[in-house]
Amino acid sequence: MASIHIAAKVGEISERVLLPGDPVRAKIIAQNFLEDVHQYTAIRNIFGFTGKYKGVPVSVQATGMGIPSISIYLHELIHVFGAKKLIRVGTCGGMNENIHLRDVLIAQGSSTDSSIVKQVFGGAVNFSLLADFELLSQAVEAAKNLNLPVKVGNVICTDLFYNDYDDANGTFGDGKNTFNDKLRAYGILAVEMESAALYLHAAAAKVQALAIFTVSDDLWRNERCTISERESSFNDMIKIALETVIC
Repeated sequence: MASIHIAAKVGEISERVLLPGDPVRAKIIAQNFLEDVHQYTAIRNIFGFTGKYKGVPVSVQATGMGIPSISIYLHELIHVFGAKKLIRVGTCGGMNENIHLRDVLIAQGSSTDSSIVKQVFGGAVNFSLLADFELLSQAVEAAKNLNLPVKVGNVICTDLFYNDYDDANGTFGDGKNTFNDKLRAYGILAVEMESAALYLHAAAAKVQALAIFTVSDDLWRNERCTISERESSFNDMIKIALETVIC
């Protein structure tokens, strides 16, 4: 099997991979957290790097945004390059009053409105999309060791960016949205666009996966981080992910 989206040779990508959506964030992670860094791909300006963290080989592969895009990279990383531990490091929109800008969230589960699960199971079962328990436990422990607070729970992975169909009705982000209120009532912490694909692909391939997020948008208070903050900040999430992926 060949890789047509990642210009790397087998062996250039570590079994341990961090998965930011943004290529700029991938570059920033590699430059600021890894040693002996080698860039193995830049196809379509989607960057990938391998370096060492505390002496352990770690790769950072950008994936783009949304389930279709990350699914392409997951398939090739797992089935062509042998990735075994995959940790998504991205941004999300906080959904309730207990979630604030720059909070770090760990997705124990990923609910979704995407048809991706239905396509796999043909509607015969509502498959639960879950994080790998070992990685989840290690991430919580890493956060404690780093003295960094995290919140753990269920997120919703959507096909439309933060429910644009509700935005069209003029109720987006004001705390009165019926759909968002229902999600809050059932304990959803945040909304994002990739974790369902990550957990589905990992389950099928019997590899470990976890999604860790930094809140870049507060949908309860209608607050947002700047573009530059989205690209270059959120270091707490990266530290937790790196400590987890080398365990």
